Amino acid sequence: MSAIPSEFCNVTAVTKANVYFEGKVVSHSLVFSDGSKKTLGLIYPGIYHFGTEKAERMEIVSGFCGVKNDNTANQVEYGAGDFFDVPAKSGFDISVASGICEYICSFLD
Repeated sequence: MSAIPSEFCNVTAVTKANVYFEGKVVSHSLVFSDGSKKTLGLIYPGIYHFGTEKAERMEIVSGFCGVKNDNTANQVEYGAGDFFDVPAKSGFDISVASGICEYICSFLD
């Protein structure tokens, strides 16, 4: 389990939302002074597939989700305080059964 940040200081917040799956997944981008980027988002109930260009770390702020990385057989459940990594140039299915799952996505090098 990681220590999920409760706030980020000294960042630029991009006001235009990233909207996916007809508004069922929504995030906003944060840009840090060193040029690194994170997104803060919400996932509503459903099953969604995302592809990755860069490696990503998804930290669950609240709620629950199930994740199945491409090329794996099993889904793994995550809740508040958990995280999972996704390799570059791959993808994953993420599912939320009920409620809202809040996340922080960090783009890794």
